[in-house]
Amino acid sequence: METGTLDLAALPTFTPDQWDPGLCELQLHGARITVHAPEGTVELAARQDSEAVVTASVAAEVTVRLDVPLGDAAGFWHPNAGWERTLPADWSPWRSVSLIDSAPVGCLYDTDGRAVLGFATDRTEQVTALRFGVSEEHKRFGVWLRFPLAAGQSCRLRLAAPGGTLAAALRELRDWFAGLPAGQPLPTPAFGRTPVYSTWYAFTQDVDAAGVEREAALAAELGCGQLFLDDGWQLHGNGRGYAGCGDWRPDPDKFPDLRGHVETVRTTGLRYTAWIAPLLLGERSEAHRRWSRFAPHHSRVLDCHILDPRHAEVRDHVVRICREVVDTHGLDGLKIDFLDEAAVYTGTPTPDHAGFGFVPDVGRAMALLLGRLREELRGLRGDGFVIELRQRYTGPAMTAYGNLLRANDCPADALANRVRTLDIGLIAPGGAVHSDMLMWDPDATPEALARQIHGALHAVPQISARLSELPARHRETLAFWLTTWQRLSPALTGGHYEPGRPDELYPQVTARHGEQVVVTSYTDRPVVLPTEPWRTLTLINASTSGRLLLDVSRPPRQVRLSVYDAAGRPQPPTALDLTAGLHSLAVPPGGLCQLDEDPE
Repeated sequence: METGTLDLAALPTFTPDQWDPGLCELQLHGARITVHAPEGTVELAARQDSEAVVTASVAAEVTVRLDVPLGDAAGFWHPNAGWERTLPADWSPWRSVSLIDSAPVGCLYDTDGRAVLGFATDRTEQVTALRFGVSEEHKRFGVWLRFPLAAGQSCRLRLAAPGGTLAAALRELRDWFAGLPAGQPLPTPAFGRTPVYSTWYAFTQDVDAAGVEREAALAAELGCGQLFLDDGWQLHGNGRGYAGCGDWRPDPDKFPDLRGHVETVRTTGLRYTAWIAPLLLGERSEAHRRWSRFAPHHSRVLDCHILDPRHAEVRDHVVRICREVVDTHGLDGLKIDFLDEAAVYTGTPTPDHAGFGFVPDVGRAMALLLGRLREELRGLRGDGFVIELRQRYTGPAMTAYGNLLRANDCPADALANRVRTLDIGLIAPGGAVHSDMLMWDPDATPEALARQIHGALHAVPQISARLSELPARHRETLAFWLTTWQRLSPALTGGHYEPGRPDELYPQVTARHGEQVVVTSYTDRPVVLPTEPWRTLTLINASTSGRLLLDVSRPPRQVRLSVYDAAGRPQPPTALDLTAGLHSLAVPPGGLCQLDEDPE
């Protein structure tokens, strides 16, 4: 293993001394912070009430343990939790986090959804090893962070105040990330927060200029503000593999004049972004002959090689290619895919042919690459461009390099879209969170289509269907919910939201922006009405039940109810006296109910 890198394979899953007293120790917010390192190599000091700093006097590999009593702990949240949202054991394996893979942040929470131990570190670029879990012997929950420090180098640890909601703890850490050096989020142009029409699930790789232009006109009528041309536009873009990637020139049969096509689509009012995967190098590409020595790893799944960004030559090449694609074709942005594939080079030895500018740490190398790309695109477009980044590389630090943060692929999976978009939003200090593209069965009911949209409500929706082939009931449903999303978007995507417990998959989300309050209920459980003032309250029945239960604790008030079914068809209006207690409202499955104060 080289200096400044980590070899996760060499780290034991469990050692008897992992709970031993360390070289130094302190308490913050009820958590014990312990540092394990060789004698005389590091110091640990508290900074204010919520921060600690580990400083190395000589180069050392450091392990920091954070631990708390179990109490009533229910689960542990972290950016790459996926479906693992409960309590693992402390012998669980190490995992790596870096700029392109998750983030050094997490939060233990209890059965009330309250934060017990929320933490973050400023090691947002470099690779850090992370473990966490319950001690069977000590009845405590521990988090271990392992990383190298050079002489004089420090690592900052931030703990969120316990006792508030998980979302509140993560907001505190999110704001802290934004204040770190180089943590300023990239500005997001207004069009980056408008609904997207994506070609992927609608066309996959069977895409061409005429088909896209036909759909673009319909998408603009529905209220979309952007079009994303996905995989398939490029030469050799067929067969669902990536053996042809690397040249990044348009397929002349599909897009004989890509720049002219982009200009045509932009006349509809849509901005234009194209997909690119600049680290993928396929053997069918002309670029393979020149660049293969910088791409030793072959991915059997992707059927291509992965360029190693630790080489300065690769970074120069990727930035140049991306800039040329934007400039040559008049694009408004790039949808950059497969950046997380660079993680295969984590901890690998320096190649013999490494030249000047080789950077051993993959995360640091990607920060250099993305920082240069950001400035090149800024030189072309000012701040009027977008860079879409996909989960797993949507951590807080990535908002300095990309301004659209998309949920990982989950075709037709409304639950995964809900969980993934909310996970991203909880910790993103900037940018616009985007859903994975929405697709559905062409013969589905309006309720099934609405369910896909409900999974993307707290993000910018990306629509991917052949709009020209939709039945009338789908067009009506889509138009209603896109109009509703635009009306409620200040609260849905720009406000303060509380989604509930992660291990319950965020069953009910309350979002607020000023006096605009939206509650989305994904299960048949009572909606506790906000006690704060509101004039209009929107309740979305994202469950399969035909009712919404309201739990009222405020003084009595009279409200008018406007109810719509999943397709947006209005139901007979009614009035309701909101007295203390439970009230059952008839709201069709997938429908919406708006409560307005009755002025009389």
